[in-house]
Amino acid sequence: MTATTAAGNAHQARHARHARRVRTGGPEDGSKLMEHIAGWAFVVVFAMLVTQLGLL
Repeated sequence: MTATTAAGNAHQARHARHARRVRTGGPEDGSKLMEHIAGWAFVVVFAMLVTQLGLL
């Protein structure tokens, strides 16, 4: 094994340990119900806006 390979393996191991514990601060992945409700509400509001502006 060369020094470059050993350094690369050490870097990969550090990255793997770090990646497991880092969080982005986003919401927990749980029920997707609220996400679906908010998404469909946005679609309806956007459709109303397009219709009111006469773009369709």
